[in-house]
Amino acid sequence: MVCPYSVSRPGGVQGQVVGLARALRSLGLDVTVVAPDDKRPIGLDGDTYVVGRSTGLRSNGSVAPVALSPFAAARAERFTAGGDFDIVHLHEPLAPVVGYGCVARSPLPLVGTYHRSGDSTWYTLMAPVARWANARLSARTAVSEEAAATARAAMGGDYEVLFNGVEVQRFASAEPTPTDGPTVLFLGRHETRKGLEVLLDAFAQVPETATLWVAGDGPSTEGLRRRHPSSARLQWLGVLSDEEVARRLAGAHILCAPSRRGESFGMVLLEGMAARCVVVASDIPGYRDAAGGHAILVPPGDVKALAKALVETVAQVSLGTGRSTDAALNGASAHAADWSMGRLATRYAEIYQEAVGSGSPRAGQ
Repeated sequence: MVCPYSVSRPGGVQGQVVGLARALRSLGLDVTVVAPDDKRPIGLDGDTYVVGRSTGLRSNGSVAPVALSPFAAARAERFTAGGDFDIVHLHEPLAPVVGYGCVARSPLPLVGTYHRSGDSTWYTLMAPVARWANARLSARTAVSEEAAATARAAMGGDYEVLFNGVEVQRFASAEPTPTDGPTVLFLGRHETRKGLEVLLDAFAQVPETATLWVAGDGPSTEGLRRRHPSSARLQWLGVLSDEEVARRLAGAHILCAPSRRGESFGMVLLEGMAARCVVVASDIPGYRDAAGGHAILVPPGDVKALAKALVETVAQVSLGTGRSTDAALNGASAHAADWSMGRLATRYAEIYQEAVGSGSPRAGQ
């Protein structure tokens, strides 16, 4: 399973790769992750083959930690070709550059999963090569309708629309971090696209009884912390481990995802529901699709609307009413379970078997 992004950095694609690998192993498949890593040495380390270090590359309003060295692509291709593998699963096949050698030279069946949504300068610049590379895939999937539309517009072809999987049990069984009252949690990179500044401005209008936990970091962290310094009601947590993320989600009462744009799928919303948080999020396509009617959605970038939603939700949490009732939380967690990583792994196992059996591209031909 090839990931172009550093697995030592938090990110949606990396989380899917690592979680899906765990779920596939639980089904009895032997899975090795091939990816950059900024902490471990190059080479095989347990179930991960490290191809090199990453460099931050601006993309889709964010900074992607990708390996840009051609040696990383060569290592990935040599390792997969020399191993006892039946299939290569490429996440974001056209993201630079780890998967390029596999796409160009691998004799094995290739499965590709597209995560990105929105306009892509990279796809435009590489259009002829992208179409050729896409046609090399034995099976093509996308994590959402938005991601499929982006890939289809750039490269043509057909895509099976699946979803991003949620490790439901990891969040449902986590030991909650203790709280002293209604607590709102933000999880994400601190950059304009993720909308943290909107949340911070909106939270200033929320009653003093509430607390805001801000996890993660990014290019906006320093400036935002100067404008909104730490206090009893605003706690900057920094980058959290997977275990701490689960504990904070289990302890928080409200998960707020105020992203402005560019989210192909609302994974963080489903994780919040699995942990029995009330979810308040921006009304953008990727989030709307994931929410399934179980989240409070507000216009992206609208401080006043977000503040109103948070004030109302904090009041509901204090009183145990509205979306904070057991019935509402049970409904949301049941919805999240429909997107379980185990269910996703089962479908991918079927796709792998089909691809191995066909030996040639099966979609978009």
